Amino acid sequence: MDAHQHSSPMESPRHLTLDAQLCFALYSAQLAMGKTYRRHLAGLGLTYPQYLVMLVLWETDGLTVSALGDRLYLDSATLTPLLKRLQALGLLRRDRAQADQRQVLVSLTSAGQALRHRADGIPQGVLCATGCTPAQAHVLKAELEELRAHLQGASVAEEHLAKR
Repeated sequence: MDAHQHSSPMESPRHLTLDAQLCFALYSAQLAMGKTYRRHLAGLGLTYPQYLVMLVLWETDGLTVSALGDRLYLDSATLTPLLKRLQALGLLRRDRAQADQRQVLVSLTSAGQALRHRADGIPQGVLCATGCTPAQAHVLKAELEELRAHLQGASVAEEHLAKR
């Protein structure tokens, strides 16, 4: 086929195949990870996003909604329904900050604090499901964090260029 001829629809260049896509490898791994977490979190009555909120609060209780959103890379439109559901479950409370009424502080209830003990085995169970050693998981996590940082940097650069 010369340079002026086009391949048929059935003959995709290798870089345009599904299996060649990094995004699909990440997406399908995320789907598999989600299923794994669903099994492990069923006994706690939490969804994976709710579990992430709880992890942050177990680490640092009494955060503002905006600080929680920054930590989880979630906007308030996504985070607020999660917080309302966790509040309805009796795991946290949301109160206006005394110093600034515009800010909402998110704090664990005693039930939310107690749930931490029931969640203690989840990281190990998920690690076992991955088939990774702790060292392999640590390296993979660091590589994914580096990828995220590069993608966020590229996104900021693209937004800056678009504004010109």
